[in-house]
Amino acid sequence: MTGSATKHGRGDAGMRIEKVGVVGCGFMGAGIAQVCARSGYDVVVVEDNEKMLGKGMAVIEYYLGRDVEKGRISQQERDLAWARIRGSILLEELDDRDLVIEAIPEDLELKKTVFSELDQLCSDRTILCSNTSCLSVTELAGATGRPGKVIGTHFLSPVPRSKLLEIVRADTTDDDTLETVQRFGRSLGMETLVASDTPGFVFNYLLCALIGAAVRLVESGVASAEDVDRSWTLGMGHHIGPLALADFNGLDVGYMVARAMHERSGDPCLAPSALLKEMVESGRLGRKTGEGFYKYNAER
Repeated sequence: MTGSATKHGRGDAGMRIEKVGVVGCGFMGAGIAQVCARSGYDVVVVEDNEKMLGKGMAVIEYYLGRDVEKGRISQQERDLAWARIRGSILLEELDDRDLVIEAIPEDLELKKTVFSELDQLCSDRTILCSNTSCLSVTELAGATGRPGKVIGTHFLSPVPRSKLLEIVRADTTDDDTLETVQRFGRSLGMETLVASDTPGFVFNYLLCALIGAAVRLVESGVASAEDVDRSWTLGMGHHIGPLALADFNGLDVGYMVARAMHERSGDPCLAPSALLKEMVESGRLGRKTGEGFYKYNAER
């Protein structure tokens, strides 16, 4: 992904994207900023405070270095990408952006507040995107005065390795915005799919159903976590099982997404299990705490 935004981010129809903003520099926001910079975009990433911003920028720098070590990019490409990224703790730094991607925690009211602020700060032409996993993009659009220019851009984790961008069209999203964001996604080297604004969209609906079934198999004593995952990796040829993946993503994140999907849809099949709730409440959140369905040491 070394092409420039001039080559890939423009087209005959829709607006031209050259300057990208990212709100949130956690694991997802850092990955989004990294991919955008590698694809030739001028990127400003904003965090709440200097400490969180420093951590996020360090993550970006580390993974760009890993890309050089793995031979995915050259040192020159790494240096150019790094030079395209600027960090800030001021949301006002996004006032000149063509497209802004929100990548903060899955809290609807917090996201609506950010979208309302961005609506006031940014140019009328700026497209506002959300990286939400399951919340209503239409509700986020309603917090702005530009509902036609609000859309979901659900990146998958880890962002730099993913080949898919799930685009979520709100009930209010206009055709030009959809076309522009599809073209933007392709410029990042990703395939795009368009989903309607329904609970979990496409990817997370399928993923939550799979992980939920895997958790219930363990909860009911049908099989161990290891055997549930082996049934998937050996039977389907996937490199990771659903429970190991849940640990990787964070069981608290999975629990939060499942709850939000269940609340939006009312579908009892999407309700998080008692076992998952118990694990989250006891602090066993997966890899990031050293224990989830599996135990992890520093080396692993």
